Amino acid sequence: MRAIIYTSNTGSTAKYAKLLSHQICVPSYSMEEAKTKVKPGAEIIYMGWIMAGKIKGYPEAARKYNIQAVCGVGMGQTGTQLVEVRTKNKVPQRIPLFTLQGTFDIRKLHGVYKMMMNVMVKTAGKALADKSDRTPEEDDMLDMMLNGSERVKAENLKHIIEWYDIAERGEN
Repeated sequence: MRAIIYTSNTGSTAKYAKLLSHQICVPSYSMEEAKTKVKPGAEIIYMGWIMAGKIKGYPEAARKYNIQAVCGVGMGQTGTQLVEVRTKNKVPQRIPLFTLQGTFDIRKLHGVYKMMMNVMVKTAGKALADKSDRTPEEDDMLDMMLNGSERVKAENLKHIIEWYDIAERGEN
């Protein structure tokens, strides 16, 4: 692997990219930095934030680099929504896909994203709050919407690191 390339909006994906970089000793670059630091066609791990099921920056990264794994960072719990995210982003089955729970902080959003998430919190948040038989995942989502607590954790990278270790052994 030559690099970890990421697109981040509020900082969660950037934090995960730096944590992963430290764990596997592969440099991480924002998509902007990668333009001058990573050659087109290089093997990369791509990390992007999820908005309405779409991984931001993935299509551009897929055109430019040889993506070995994709990580989407969103509000859902780590390891969930894999089928939906793979389908919506057209991530080929041969490419490992991971989802990571980021931190939701509406104050860090800007423009249309802030407006959209305000509407989502009001509508989905109210529906979740009114639901009497919430699952633990729904409780977690409601807590995140209402309180915006920190969800970026090194242990969430466990499966990505396991995949990387196996992939690297296979190359040697």
